[in-house]
Amino acid sequence: MFGMLVLCGRYVQAQTETDQVIEQILESVAEDAGEYFDYTELAERLNYYLRNPININKATATQLKELVFLTPAQINNLLLHISENGPLLELVELQSIDGFNPEVVKRLLPFITISASNSLADANLKDFAAKGHNDLMLRYGRLIENQQGFNTPDDPDKSHYLGSPERLLLRYRYTYGQNISASLTMDKDAGEAFFSGGQRYGFDFYSGNVFFRNVGKISKIAVGDYALQFGQGLTLWSGLSFGKGAAISTVPKQNIGLRPYSSTNESLFLRGLAATINLQKFNVTPFVSYRDLDASYTNPALITDETEVSSVSETGFHRTASEVSKKGSLSQMVYGMAVQYSEKRFNVGAIAYQTNFGHPFEPGNLPYNQYEFAGKSLTNTGVYYDYNWKNLYFFGEGAHSLDGGFAYLNGAIASLSPKASLVLLQRNYQNDYQSFFNQAIAESTNAVNEKGFYSGLILNPTSQIEISSYADFFRFPWLKFGVDAPSKGYEFFSQLTYSYKKKLKATLRYKFKNKQENDDLNNTINYLEDVEKANYRAELSYKLNDSYQVRTRGEVSNYQKTETNEFGLLVYQDLIYNPPVSKFSGNMRLAYFNTPSFSSRIYAYENDVLFSYSIPGFQDQGFRYYVNGRYTLKRGLDVWLRYAVTKYTNRNTIGSGLDLIDGSVRSDFKIQLRYQF
Repeated sequence: MFGMLVLCGRYVQAQTETDQVIEQILESVAEDAGEYFDYTELAERLNYYLRNPININKATATQLKELVFLTPAQINNLLLHISENGPLLELVELQSIDGFNPEVVKRLLPFITISASNSLADANLKDFAAKGHNDLMLRYGRLIENQQGFNTPDDPDKSHYLGSPERLLLRYRYTYGQNISASLTMDKDAGEAFFSGGQRYGFDFYSGNVFFRNVGKISKIAVGDYALQFGQGLTLWSGLSFGKGAAISTVPKQNIGLRPYSSTNESLFLRGLAATINLQKFNVTPFVSYRDLDASYTNPALITDETEVSSVSETGFHRTASEVSKKGSLSQMVYGMAVQYSEKRFNVGAIAYQTNFGHPFEPGNLPYNQYEFAGKSLTNTGVYYDYNWKNLYFFGEGAHSLDGGFAYLNGAIASLSPKASLVLLQRNYQNDYQSFFNQAIAESTNAVNEKGFYSGLILNPTSQIEISSYADFFRFPWLKFGVDAPSKGYEFFSQLTYSYKKKLKATLRYKFKNKQENDDLNNTINYLEDVEKANYRAELSYKLNDSYQVRTRGEVSNYQKTETNEFGLLVYQDLIYNPPVSKFSGNMRLAYFNTPSFSSRIYAYENDVLFSYSIPGFQDQGFRYYVNGRYTLKRGLDVWLRYAVTKYTNRNTIGSGLDLIDGSVRSDFKIQLRYQF
């Protein structure tokens, strides 16, 4: 009966299930990634597998890893079950596999099937046109209030925005089953010129690729923009990555390897050619990339081949004359190879690549950055592994930057019982380790100058209750920005989740972090002091009926440093309308926040139009509300609308510099049209 109900409701529930998966993952990493991190890549990946479900009986570990929410142990148990017992005849059999409780099965079902997908072997040009899936999307949005940067200055040399306040996104995707995909993304940020000035070719950012799977011995090949994700992200990882958060099982990274790049983030990708070649138990991935980066120079008035780079910008903004002058001013070439050997329970891989720049880097002469990269060329090598033995999963990676330092991490996941799992991770990143594609788990932004030990515990005492907790202790052997001596800290997290009959979900969360920073006193020499921040959260979600759901959250933050003691508050109420059969769906939120400063800010996930997600950090005092709506004009043609307003009660201006708004209200809207054919 369980299997029949799920399969019958699969079509109408697919979008809802996906939104819930995305929301839970984004919430779990919000505090670490920041509010401007782009989650489009994950949303597109999950929606891709909604349209092209994975044939579970022929699934590879790499495909299952792309779903993110499955743990390495669950993936191994699933593949081992099929290998030993034969193909699944019904999806309901998933419940008999170790680690696949009803909640995991519920998440997984929208993305898998037991039927065969389109094959390249017998395909022809007519099939590509008739059986391929096309997805065209156009998004328009803008801030309603006027910002200072859009005012025409008296002096034309004075900094101002060169373009209009609209943001535009045009996106096209083509897929043929799981074997062929092509994408083109065009993006213009607010303030950037459009078919004028320095943007005579229209959009500021263009990204595209063609991606093939299973072409003879070539399991993957990418032409254009792509991402590489190997090991634990210590040596080479580009694209989306998660850090510490509520989803404790995502701490060990999923070694996906080569994948097409589809995000609007203008910095976390490679551009060129890459392929993964299957040689029995070996996978070989050679790659080459060449692209231009935005850079600032020590002597911008006279730039030669030897003029030194002072910094690289990753914002992707080209709104002012200064930002436009930095655009594409630094060439970057990356080439190398990754080799992986795989057995049923064991994987080991090695990576070697070199990054070359058109100009040398100059890290600066301050004590904290004296170990940063200097020069025009950097060579990185690394070795990674993972091994599944009974109820234990081991993983790790070691990395080395030539002429620099070493970094390594090792970890394990232990299934102590069907109701308890333990995660352990030890890391040691030397202060002179250097990598431009480093996204390993760390307390800092980059995995460098850090030693730490992480332990997490997941308990499921009943099918309705989940308790997840972790403790992380870390040290920084060398100086950091704003920290003029070696320092240390620790972080505790605990969350209790209670679910009842798929209608009610209640969550209690506590998070505490202690770190050392320079004091705020006016001393000749700065001394370190402990900085503490605690967050307390309570949330209740209740499904009123098949169409309506309400969600209430309250969160308090407490920030302490020197004589500063701040308390922040965020309370919001959501109403979600998502009927099983209707052309219209939508949601709305009303929130109140009172957080004295940036230090006591509170993050909260916000629903948005499809493929657009925001996790703003609330500070100051005021109210915020938004309304989202989706309407299906006809089969394959949908329109989304969003309107959001923030009203501050303690200030008469919002923002600063060119983003300054003269007033206490900040509002914006979006309209998005999607055509699938």
